[in-house]
Amino acid sequence: MNYRSIVVSLLLWITYPCALPQTVPTSEANWRKDLLTWRELQAKKLQAPDGWLSLAGLEWLNEGDNMFGSASDNRIRIQADIAPHLGVLRLSYNAVSLAPPLGGFPQGLLLDGHTPRAQVLASEHTPSILTDGTLSMFVIHRGDRYALRIKDSHSSARLQFHGLKWYAPNEKYWIAAQWIPYAPAKIVRIPTILGTTIEMPVPGVAEFVLDGRTIRLEPVLESAKDTQLFFILRDTTSKTMTYGAARFLYTTFPDQGLNKPGKLWLDFNRLENPPCAYTAYATCPLPPPQNRLTVALPAGEQRYHE
Repeated sequence: MNYRSIVVSLLLWITYPCALPQTVPTSEANWRKDLLTWRELQAKKLQAPDGWLSLAGLEWLNEGDNMFGSASDNRIRIQADIAPHLGVLRLSYNAVSLAPPLGGFPQGLLLDGHTPRAQVLASEHTPSILTDGTLSMFVIHRGDRYALRIKDSHSSARLQFHGLKWYAPNEKYWIAAQWIPYAPAKIVRIPTILGTTIEMPVPGVAEFVLDGRTIRLEPVLESAKDTQLFFILRDTTSKTMTYGAARFLYTTFPDQGLNKPGKLWLDFNRLENPPCAYTAYATCPLPPPQNRLTVALPAGEQRYHE
């Protein structure tokens, strides 16, 4: 499905929302317990064998043939104990196909768990995955570019993981905001760490008061099947204590759905770092101008690297 079709589907879906009700903890004790459990799960996901800490490479593809493997004559040279030539990634007509190297695919290389064959590779939603030993590789599509993403379950970043740093839980930053829907949803250009922009739908704005100041934040929807709002934001703590580029916050939908005014709970204690805070091989969105706050949100996750 192309981008325009996705946007149309999103706009239709927003018009007839099937939002889940916002779940609000019944007590401060339950809220704190849920928050700490969530934070533990964040660390476990990050350190999982295929988590963000396993990223070991991001290689952009050129139009035409891109040989990959460990040998120096490859267009994409992978520093690992693998065959000299794994295969060829052929970028043509806005699609990437896999072809064997001279001599055929090496023993040990698998495609989605099976012996590989020449074929077009899926690059979105459920990408085709190549595996060899501790490595897993798949093609990603970003804007008008394609890249080979490489993960290693034995990466040094994963094996040397030293835990995450958080602000202490603070109920002050668990806030009931007013949800003001946009009719229709508007499309905004979201900048990325790559220097590109992506267009995403914004279904409305969350408005709340903090320390006497009225603040407005706009979330985006990542897909037509989302049951969460995605806030990309930055505040003044990014200059000192938190990741400088951005932090993310996911929430469930407002209590009256996306197309009606209602209430939306924002728990800034769940602000999390984007993948780019942990690895140079991630591609991350950056806050749009309206979400670059001039107030401090000393809550949620702090910087991973000093």
